Amino acid sequence: MTAVIALHAAPAEVGRLAAITAAPALVVGLLAGGLVDRTRRRPLLIFADFARAVLLLGVPVLALTHQLRMAELLVVAAAVAGLTVIFDMADHAYLPVLVSRPQLMEANSRLGATESVAEIGGPALAGALVSALTAPIAIALNAVTYLVSAGILLTITTKEPAPPIRAVAGDWRSDIGEGFKLSTGDDRIRPLFLAASSSGLFGAFFLALYIVFAIDQLGLTPATLGLTIAVGGAGSLIGAALASPFGSRLGLGPALIVAGALNALFSLFIPLAGGGRLRAMILLMAAQLFGDAAGTAWLIYAKTLRQSLLPPEVLGRVAGAFTAVSGLAAVVGALVGGELGQRLGSRPTLLIACAGLALAPAFCLASPLRRLRVMEPLEADGDVAG
Repeated sequence: MTAVIALHAAPAEVGRLAAITAAPALVVGLLAGGLVDRTRRRPLLIFADFARAVLLLGVPVLALTHQLRMAELLVVAAAVAGLTVIFDMADHAYLPVLVSRPQLMEANSRLGATESVAEIGGPALAGALVSALTAPIAIALNAVTYLVSAGILLTITTKEPAPPIRAVAGDWRSDIGEGFKLSTGDDRIRPLFLAASSSGLFGAFFLALYIVFAIDQLGLTPATLGLTIAVGGAGSLIGAALASPFGSRLGLGPALIVAGALNALFSLFIPLAGGGRLRAMILLMAAQLFGDAAGTAWLIYAKTLRQSLLPPEVLGRVAGAFTAVSGLAAVVGALVGGELGQRLGSRPTLLIACAGLALAPAFCLASPLRRLRVMEPLEADGDVAG
């Protein structure tokens, strides 16, 4: 919004801004895994919060002094995105320090519910703040939220153990190799890695085409489309609430497969939407509600499985490998999806994307995860832990 409203950025410039916020998932994901595993996670989380707050506070300062240009905004966007990747990786590795293995699914479900509430209210609040205060000043308030986050993290009293001595040695090349080795070397982790790759690839088709399809082909207005997308936040909240009891009843492996299959199934409602604006909007809302519920449950189960099956000292490097491959797949998927959408049309390309989303649960169905109910954690040998 700052780029478009305050700087009157052209579409190509906005595209570069979006691209530069996605690139750190690949670069930082590869390089930061070892840092997360060799550092206490809470100080890393607090540092990422403070650094993001400082960077974002620079935007309104530059705007008020009439020095804000697109180049500065690109730098801030890239740095904040990179710090967010580090925060997310450290957050994933920190949770098993705070709760026991049997509590991980419930903890991830509660975190998912928190994110869902933010998804419901955040965009509407952002729009109101931009209208009332201008986009750069709204960014200043966003910076304050990172300071609040850091303050909350400072209240955690659980003592975090020091990283194992054997995890101190190593370099970024061995970190990357170990992250991918652990991600692909076990029959229970490998399908999750393949699923992350395929979901990143085909999910990016929707990123490239969903809004164009809804507005240009279905005739939805930006307001009705915004309302439709907000339903996805409610779906995510439902998925987070049901994930723990559903997973406890079926077992994590089977629940993961069912959630992935339902996510792919309900995504079909999107390319099948049509027959008038009202019918199209109802189908898109159904896809958002039920698909996001299943998708959120899938993410909760996948996170819990990785945190439960892998030793804590390697979670950072594994998260780096997952983040990097998902980021690369998303970049490729957005480019391929956009090209196919131009050649074949949005609806056929979205149907291809729906079929591609079914690969994720298929990888898991063809693995030992389909029978996994009681988890035996992997042992980290000296080679793996670094």
